Amino acid sequence: MQFDLRRLDIYRKVPKDLTQPTFVGACISVSSVLFITFLFLSELMLFISMDVTSELSVEDPVRHSEKIPVFINITLPKLGCDYVGLDIQDDMGRHEVGFRDNTVKVPVGEGGCRFESHFLINKVPGNFHVSTHSAEQQPSEPDMTHIVHRLRFGMDLQEGKDVKGSFNSLANVDKTKAKAISTHDYIVKVVPTVYEDISGNVRYPYQYTYSYRDIVQFHHGGQSIPAIWFRYDLSPITVRYKEKRKPFYTFLTTICAIVGGTFTVAGILDSLIFSAAEIFKKAELGKLS
Repeated sequence: MQFDLRRLDIYRKVPKDLTQPTFVGACISVSSVLFITFLFLSELMLFISMDVTSELSVEDPVRHSEKIPVFINITLPKLGCDYVGLDIQDDMGRHEVGFRDNTVKVPVGEGGCRFESHFLINKVPGNFHVSTHSAEQQPSEPDMTHIVHRLRFGMDLQEGKDVKGSFNSLANVDKTKAKAISTHDYIVKVVPTVYEDISGNVRYPYQYTYSYRDIVQFHHGGQSIPAIWFRYDLSPITVRYKEKRKPFYTFLTTICAIVGGTFTVAGILDSLIFSAAEIFKKAELGKLS
């Protein structure tokens, strides 16, 4: 006796001449296809997009280096470039007045200056400040009002990375309305950060928070020369970000659930509407009994 493989078919087909198309069934079918298409595209976008997870740990993520790169971009609209300089100090005894490497000063407006510098700091508490201390001749009326365009610690986080963090907390901070003789004091808490993308590439940007005060300082000889201070300290907590993507099998499972669930619910709804319509027709014809 020959075995017929078609006996194993659990999806038995009904001949078309035994089925009855309806207008309601067509509307439900079209709506189901549109609904499935919408959910499919939504799940596809979620699958393609990156999911960034974060965790905290107590460690030094960059053990191979004792330095942290810093980038600053600031405009002093009422102080000439001849007077503007950068000084760096820390608890290891470093004391540099008038740091000049990797420094650019561009005149802006009427006597103002845009100051930009890139330098390294030690992993100890310290400060760097924009001042006139290194100028050959001091201005008669130094005015340290300013706009901080950017202050970055560590590596630059690549554009397009959707990470909620404080990588540039001082961006566009405007202190041009402050008193001309004020000294501006930013107390900065730097948090080491590790960002690992989906390819395994690792970057080390640093986040930071800050508090601010402006004061007018005096000493026995009179008023002190104003400056813009950035006093930093390092947090022992490291934040780790890691990009993840949903496994492909979860995407397939979700799509199968969407398609199967939609057609199942649509079939039940169509059957109910069809049965209700048939009962209504019989009631009109008086054939319910």
